[in-house]
Amino acid sequence: MQKIRFKILIPTLVLLLGTIGCSFPGVYKINIQQGNIITQDMLDQLKPGMNRRQVHFILGNPLVDNVFDDSHENYAYTYQHAGEKTDRQLITVYFEEDKYTHFTGELLDKNPAY
Repeated sequence: MQKIRFKILIPTLVLLLGTIGCSFPGVYKINIQQGNIITQDMLDQLKPGMNRRQVHFILGNPLVDNVFDDSHENYAYTYQHAGEKTDRQLITVYFEEDKYTHFTGELLDKNPAY
């Protein structure tokens, strides 16, 4: 009878301790940034008529190549503040006949990456 109690008691204790460990309130959460960091200085360097290589030299390569439509490229950036809200930025660069024409999108008001 006593062996049966230990067989039930030990897995129950392990399960309880595991559950308590998952919900510990003092878990440290880090800031997470992903994507292309674009600054106003970088955007100011873009001039109409630049080819893709020149644009990529200034902004870097976009995270994902647009295989269906090469008339624009998206430069996305996200910043998550310690597991809370996520700030998003999307800059779209447009091309006609592989020449830069213009961009759309707005930079984050305060980008913590720089």
